[in-house]
Amino acid sequence: MFESLERLPGEEMEKRIEAFRSNMREACLDCGAAMIFTRLNIYYFTGSFANGLLWIPWEGEPLFMCRKGLERFQLESPLKRAAAFKSYGQIKDILSEYGLSLPEHVGAEKMGLPWALAENLQKKLTASRFISIDQALAATRMIKTPWETEKMILCGKRHHKALYEILPDMISPGMTEREISMQVWQCFFSQGHQGLMRMQNFGEEIFLGHVAAGDSANYPSVFNGPVGLRGEHPASTQMGYAGKVWQDNEPLILDCGFALEGYQTDKTQVYFPAGWTPPDEVRRAHELCIDIQAEIARNLRPGNTPSDLYLMAVEMAEKAGFSEGFMGLEYNKVPFLGHGIGLAVDEYPPLAKGFEQPFKENMFMAVEPKIGLPGIGMVGVENTFRITADGGQCITGDVFDAVKV
Repeated sequence: MFESLERLPGEEMEKRIEAFRSNMREACLDCGAAMIFTRLNIYYFTGSFANGLLWIPWEGEPLFMCRKGLERFQLESPLKRAAAFKSYGQIKDILSEYGLSLPEHVGAEKMGLPWALAENLQKKLTASRFISIDQALAATRMIKTPWETEKMILCGKRHHKALYEILPDMISPGMTEREISMQVWQCFFSQGHQGLMRMQNFGEEIFLGHVAAGDSANYPSVFNGPVGLRGEHPASTQMGYAGKVWQDNEPLILDCGFALEGYQTDKTQVYFPAGWTPPDEVRRAHELCIDIQAEIARNLRPGNTPSDLYLMAVEMAEKAGFSEGFMGLEYNKVPFLGHGIGLAVDEYPPLAKGFEQPFKENMFMAVEPKIGLPGIGMVGVENTFRITADGGQCITGDVFDAVKV
């Protein structure tokens, strides 16, 4: 007999499902049930990273229809109702076996289903109309439960220890970006990093993160973030380039997330060569990023909005004369200051203009003010904050200066 490495508590599962139903009601979504397709959301609701379809009725216990790995699902999840299935054409009959019916209006996780599969689903269930539930899912996951909060805080502690306490003794100018990447991995794995990190927006990938020495940090990037990098190769635009050496007169920026027990925190650490005296422009830019982060953190409280905080940061950068490189130079500039985070790196909401839904307590936000400097590289900070009534609580350390190595 096997035992699960971890089993989601039944009360925790019920709490998440009821929060989701509440968000569905609040959004006035007229559907009798919801269909969840992505493994990440299936994991969120069941505790198992399973392959299949999760059916959440308006009332009563959900049902999981499993394509493969039913035995593992039953080890890991407290959900009792689970059945094997192979085709969307079986959905109606399986529902009937469990006393469930197929309603006229069905909520569907549309962002998680490829076009071809969606068309196949519609062909099999011609009597139903599908309504998007993606926003209700995002609203549910953005508020972390106490069970999730413990995991986020532990992840953040390990993250800070790795980048601020351990790694500085493992890297030095003269190493290539790829050699530094290998040291980061070694350091992270020593602290329990699970290896795999997850993003949910279509087409986005992540592997360790960004390792950029000097002007590599302004190299054109396809990743939706402000830090540029050469990466491993055009086919793998992550980590660092084996042909770029960190010089003793340039900054090194590491934007590398940490993942532990499914949950992730985001943190950026800048390093300066020990014998280097940074130009005044570099020093002022980095200090400004720390000041912006502090001001945003003070205002990460329920009632404030992502849009207001983003505009506040933009104004601070403009007043200090750094608007050109703020949040990336030229082609790398992004229109946001941060993002929600949890089971995925890029969770809802972004810290960006136009997002007016007020913050709520126990949301977690990555705040990442950064400034690109032509011919020099990039400086700045990023940390993960828990939203509380007293402002943002940083869970990835409390020291934000560049580390000299």
